[in-house]
Amino acid sequence: MAQIFKPATSAEVLDVVAGAVAEEAALEVVGGGSKRALGRPVEAAHCLDLSGLTGIDLYEPAELVMTALPGTPLAEIEAALAEQDQQLAFEPPDLGPLLGGPAGGGTIGGVFACNLAGPRRVKAGAARDHFLGLKAVTGRGEAIAAGGRVVKNVTGYDLCKLVAGAYGTLVAMTKITFKVMPAPEMTRTVLVFGLDDEAANKAMTEAQSSPEEVSGAAYLPEAIAQRIPVDYVSGAGASVTALRIEGPAPSVEERCRTLRDRLGAYGTLEELHGHNSSILWRDVGGAAPLAGQPGRTVWRLSTTPTSGAEVAARIAREAQADYFHDWGGGLIWLSLDEPHETLVRGALAEAGGHATLMVANEDQRRELAVFEPQSPGLAALTARVKDSFDPKRILNPGRMYA
Repeated sequence: MAQIFKPATSAEVLDVVAGAVAEEAALEVVGGGSKRALGRPVEAAHCLDLSGLTGIDLYEPAELVMTALPGTPLAEIEAALAEQDQQLAFEPPDLGPLLGGPAGGGTIGGVFACNLAGPRRVKAGAARDHFLGLKAVTGRGEAIAAGGRVVKNVTGYDLCKLVAGAYGTLVAMTKITFKVMPAPEMTRTVLVFGLDDEAANKAMTEAQSSPEEVSGAAYLPEAIAQRIPVDYVSGAGASVTALRIEGPAPSVEERCRTLRDRLGAYGTLEELHGHNSSILWRDVGGAAPLAGQPGRTVWRLSTTPTSGAEVAARIAREAQADYFHDWGGGLIWLSLDEPHETLVRGALAEAGGHATLMVANEDQRRELAVFEPQSPGLAALTARVKDSFDPKRILNPGRMYA
């Protein structure tokens, strides 16, 4: 009979995994469960629920470092940081609504296990770039520690970067140490209305190549813009190209003026202030405009920014598609009436890039390649890494690849 193990300490996690190894009984590793529908269905006899490992173990604002247990809600982390005017610079998205669940259900362990990052990734990097250290239990039933509290402590193999994005298939984390950063004093977003994909791509490229230090660049076709709960965006009656500027107030005001002058030839412009900017970029990061569409499939495509418009246009010509661009065109969120895997991967093959199936029913997630198919050499390397950490396939078997 399937069991749910909910350890309260790292020692209990070790006991559970060691017992599973001895019995060769696979475990589905979960935290808050908000991303359970992301990836292939896990084929496991039992569940290892890490939501009982919760709490901030260490926070030193002056040193820009925090240590927390993996089941700690992301909302708790962000609230503690906000009290000190700090933030997670990589802007982890809330994918709960997109994946069919409630908002606010994510944990800090899930953020790093899935290597999540939001619109600021173009400037701040991904979650793995802020991952300093961890304690964990491998699929061998062994406790390990890696990294430290500062970047220079990471010597030899950087296991943190290996674990980030492994979706719980290598280790069950019991403690996580990561960098935090000061929150910007001011945030403004310059909006350009009415551009098509190609013109928006040029505008975003020009903005990101400028000295104005753009920290977010997104293109929302009219149908997508209408779903953003900000009047200037939803009521525009046109596509919206959004460019975010952050930092000290005088600098932001000057850079916004310069950026508006630079982009004036592209068309009508407007500017969002802090609160509305936060709403816009929260929804862009979490792909909120594509949430709540039963029966549709959502892909997340990564390509070169200069190819984004071409890739989206090719897919839209052959399928019923809703889409928008993030990361200056390098990230495409795409909603389709059915998976169209051959079409999606074919469009990317010509341009270069990879695709992740984010939303699909369980049968589709089992039958299709959720993550980018690996070359034989890379698949062999992946298998060797898995053998090193989890030779009996105890942790999240099948979640990434069959």
